[in-house]
Amino acid sequence: MNCTEFLANLTDYFDAKTAATLRVELERHMGGCSHCHVTVDTTRQTIEVYRNNELFELPESIRTQLHQAVLKKCANLKRKKAHTA
Repeated sequence: MNCTEFLANLTDYFDAKTAATLRVELERHMGGCSHCHVTVDTTRQTIEVYRNNELFELPESIRTQLHQAVLKKCANLKRKKAHTA
């Protein structure tokens, strides 16, 4: 199994919808591939955060930077649409 095949089956892996033999292959691959192991671990943690509805307060400086980045992106998209119209 390669990383592409692993990632293609990741959703079914998390939903416990994989056949036992495929699950063994996925876990074997994950055991030998640090990239896929990190992907699974990070995804699992993200699922838990959303499942628990945990809210994390961002520092004001980070919130401001994020807000400015979103506004800049929106302005760029608006300019691109104006040029193509």
